[in-house]
Parts: sequence; C-alpha cells; structure tokens
Amino acid sequence: MTGQSKRIIVTGSAGVLGNAVARGLVEAGHAVAGIDRLTDDRLPATVHQCVAEDLADPTLAARAVEEARAKLGGVDGLVHLVGGFEWVPVQDSSLATWRSLFSINVETAFSTIMSTLPNMGEGASILCVSAAATASAGAGMGPYTASKSGVSRLVEALAVELKPRKIRVNAIMPSIIDTPRNRADMPDADPSDWTSPAAVADVVAFLIGDRSRAINGASIPVTNSAG
Repeated sequence: MTGQSKRIIVTGSAGVLGNAVARGLVEAGHAVAGIDRLTDDRLPATVHQCVAEDLADPTLAARAVEEARAKLGGVDGLVHLVGGFEWVPVQDSSLATWRSLFSINVETAFSTIMSTLPNMGEGASILCVSAAATASAGAGMGPYTASKSGVSRLVEALAVELKPRKIRVNAIMPSIIDTPRNRADMPDADPSDWTSPAAVADVVAFLIGDRSRAINGASIPVTNSAG
C-alpha cells in the first residue's frame, strides 16, 4: 500500500537536519522515535526521544534502537543522519583523523543498521547520508569523502543482500546544507547556493515511504538550492 503510516527511527534527531526530518515525517503521518546524544525541546511532542552517547558502539546502538523500537511498538524504517565532517589536507592528516571520520560516518551506520534489522519486516526501508562530494575529492576532502564513500558502498551491498527480505536501502548525497553551523564556519560563502534542511527532509520522507518502492540501492544527489 502506498502512503501507509510507518514507525520510523531517526538518528541525529537533535541536529538541524534531524529536526527537519523528524518534523516532516510526523507531518506526513508517521510515528517517529529520535536517537541522539541529548534530547531536544524543539522536536514535536509526539517524537519519542532516546539517548545514545555513541552509535558506533554496537552495545550502545543496540540499547538505543531497542528503546526506540519499544516506544514505537515496532520499526518499519530507519533514517540514519548521524555523521561528521572535517576539512584537512591528506598531508596534514593523521591515521586518527581517518579513523575518527570512518567511525562517525561508517561505523555508526553499520552498528545502527545491524541493531535495527532483526526487527524489520517486509516493506521496511533504510536511508543513510552519503555526500555529493564523493564524486570527486578536492583538496582537504580526502578523509571525509573516503568515509562517506564507505557509506554509499554499505548501502549498495545491503540493498542487494536485503532484497530477498523486501527491505530497501538507499542514501542521499547532499552538498552544503544551510544550517547555522555552516553559516558560521563559512561566513564568506553565499548560502543562496545551499540546500535547506526542509528540502532535504522532503526527499528523505519520499525515500523512506512507500511511494519510492521502486528505488533500491541508490545514492541520490540532493543539491538543488531551491526551497
């Protein structure tokens, strides 16, 4: 059935994008549980909030996912928004830099998905966040784009492996999202070329829902500045 209400877990729900995504899903009629390092009073009151200090830790991820699943009474969708960025030239980076970005971008996705999958049935869907910059890593983007490329490869492999269970897995590839943090970090940039959190949230709502049932294993650019 298209347009069916789902029970959806959103990680990174206390962030600007997480707020927009959770709000958009609630407005679309879905039941939502958010997972983040802290709770957020800006979220709709109907969003069940769960706390996890580090989703890269399988034990902590499993605990948070189980709490969210219990509050929702099941889980039909996972939107994994947790991730991190660091601009650093390869020659100035360290192995710790690469490991840190791999942990926050790939390990959090892996641990959260592995914790959620046992509770997912036919028709469920998973959405992760890669990056438009993975198409070509420029100066200072090596460690970040390598880790986000790992997210895309994880999505592609899982989409094939989970197809027999009729569980879809996709990713979005944003460029720069118009957030207060990005405006502060790039004061000389023109934010009119950036994508609003609400516009990204609309794409997320489409891909996690039944109307995108023909899309599986895709990494979709989300880069338009309109809206």
